[in-house]
Amino acid sequence: MKASAFVYPWDIVGDPDAPRRIAGLGVQQVTLASAYHSTRALTPRHPRGRVVTARHAAVLYPPDPERWSGRSLRPYPQAWVPAADAYGEAAAALSAAGLSVHSWVVLAHNSRLGEEFPRTSVRNAYGDRYPWAPCIAQPEVRAYAVDLAVEAAVRPGTDGTELESCGWYGFGHLHAHDKVGGVPLDGAAQYLMSLCFCRTCRDGYAGLGQDPDALQVAVRTALVPVWSGEREPAPGDRAAEWAEVEKLLGVDLAGATLSWRAMVARHFQREVVSAVRAEAAPGFRILLHADPGPHRTGANVGVDAEDVLAHADGLVLPCAGGPAERAAVLSPFAPHRRPDTVLAANFPVVSGMGGSPGTLAADVTHAAGLGATEIRLYHAGLASDADLETVRSALGALRS
Repeated sequence: MKASAFVYPWDIVGDPDAPRRIAGLGVQQVTLASAYHSTRALTPRHPRGRVVTARHAAVLYPPDPERWSGRSLRPYPQAWVPAADAYGEAAAALSAAGLSVHSWVVLAHNSRLGEEFPRTSVRNAYGDRYPWAPCIAQPEVRAYAVDLAVEAAVRPGTDGTELESCGWYGFGHLHAHDKVGGVPLDGAAQYLMSLCFCRTCRDGYAGLGQDPDALQVAVRTALVPVWSGEREPAPGDRAAEWAEVEKLLGVDLAGATLSWRAMVARHFQREVVSAVRAEAAPGFRILLHADPGPHRTGANVGVDAEDVLAHADGLVLPCAGGPAERAAVLSPFAPHRRPDTVLAANFPVVSGMGGSPGTLAADVTHAAGLGATEIRLYHAGLASDADLETVRSALGALRS
């Protein structure tokens, strides 16, 4: 089974041993960040230092000035990796070590964009903006994201791409000094807090026969028992989450919100995949990070299984949980998989971040039985030496 490890360009640039070390894990591919959100990351083995602070969402290559000329929304170049083309330099080094390279592109997640252009952000039922979450229903945002996807995906020396947050982003977001845990927000509450009421989305609800003002009030009313602590959080499975949304908001209103959001997401995903495919060489693989719960938001966007696999080459699916969670994630997609479709089970392998490298061999075997055709390992640059050695042994055991 083909395995790929996630890495950042700063894991590779300036560390001549990194490509050989990653290839030595037994992976055949790397998924290398080309457009990424802000982060603070450890570099446990880098000869130059141990911490990289990516201060804002940025592209890790020089953006094309002609593509972005005269446009307000444009990608921000990085300034924390000492290379004119950090992605290109890292990709070349990894290819020289015998590894295939896929680009890793983050789309609807950009806090700097939202701060500089507040109109682009998701706006919740209370009027609060989420600057980290560009609203993909807005034509200006969609045009920016599609062009970013094309430019960041189809880089020299790249055989395919894996598109993260290719859909709705919402309330859920890791943030510095977070203070939002005082009231537990289950999946249903997260969905209600992720509904957008920007001008474009209000028009969208109206187009489906809903009064956007009344819908906004209904969402606030539905959340009253959440803020008062009068209800217990719903179970974490996707069906139970959606049943709770329908209970809180009403079946008709819940269905209308999901119809609008699903329609926007489907059109956006098809537009992105089509644009990337038109730019790429034959054989270039286009995968989306996804979740089988259509109402879910974030890095792994909720998708319609049949629709998304009609145009994408495959999916990267979160498989961090136990057997039941893996089955819930993988099983909805297996019936719609074509012979050449990739279903990549994504396993966290950093012990300090909740990963389980020690059970990797058993977990991969179970995922394969559920229809997974490839695996992803998150994250070769962040993992300790001990975690990487455990991964190397697990992949060796799987091969034998």
